[in-house]
Amino acid sequence: MLTWLISLSAFAIGAQSVNAAPGCSPLLSHTFPRLQDEAPQSLCQYQGKVILVVNTASYCGFTSQYDGLEKIYAKYKDQGLVVLGFPSNDFGQQEPGSNKEIADFCKNTYDVKFPMFAKSVVSGSNPNPLFKMLIAKTGTTPKWNFYKYLIDRNGNVVDSYNSTTKPTSNTITNDIEKLLKEKAQ
Repeated sequence: MLTWLISLSAFAIGAQSVNAAPGCSPLLSHTFPRLQDEAPQSLCQYQGKVILVVNTASYCGFTSQYDGLEKIYAKYKDQGLVVLGFPSNDFGQQEPGSNKEIADFCKNTYDVKFPMFAKSVVSGSNPNPLFKMLIAKTGTTPKWNFYKYLIDRNGNVVDSYNSTTKPTSNTITNDIEKLLKEKAQ
């Protein structure tokens, strides 16, 4: 009964926990609707990649970080980096739009090409299942929009970065480059 309620709760916020595919870490064993068309996307498809997860908002003082996120994605994607964006209206009501409006903003304003998922909750008492696990593993909840979590090729959380740390900062890029040199086990 409890499992059923947890699954129902995850579905109600637009995400589903899935049974881990062979080789898929528990952290990535979730499915979320894609931002552009709400088609379900399993995060297991990113197993073996270095992942930077970020909660985003269109009307925030940090929104220009979309540009930096897209730059590091373009620079490192062929080496195995993926950036995953999760729009959220949790902080300052700075993401009030629909998924289509958010998708249009990201494409038209920043030409975002990295994967983006439907708007969801990333903090508080009922964050989406991925952020719930990220918070549990790091002991750190997003404090504002554009909070970042770095995951290694094995699906382990390596670090988190506050909103003021730019995606192109030496701190983040050095950590990404180090992880890209490591092979998945």
